[in-house]
Amino acid sequence: MEPPSSKSTHPPSIHQSDLDDEDDNVKQLDHCAILYLALQDCLVNTNRNWKSCQPEVRALKACHEKKKIVQKEDSAHN
Repeated sequence: MEPPSSKSTHPPSIHQSDLDDEDDNVKQLDHCAILYLALQDCLVNTNRNWKSCQPEVRALKACHEKKKIVQKEDSAHN
């Protein structure tokens, strides 16, 4: 039996295969994809209880806001 310290503390994402697939919707999310998939996992694990998943919702929203700001700055420099 392995010692507890050698085991991963994070179970694999239920939607990890989504990142590996040629799914344009997931690719479109870019660096926010991990947060989106974490939100999906939370919703699955909590029987679609959005109140329980607010930390994931806020993290995804913040990621998208940051992405918008970066895109705006990039377009202003071009």
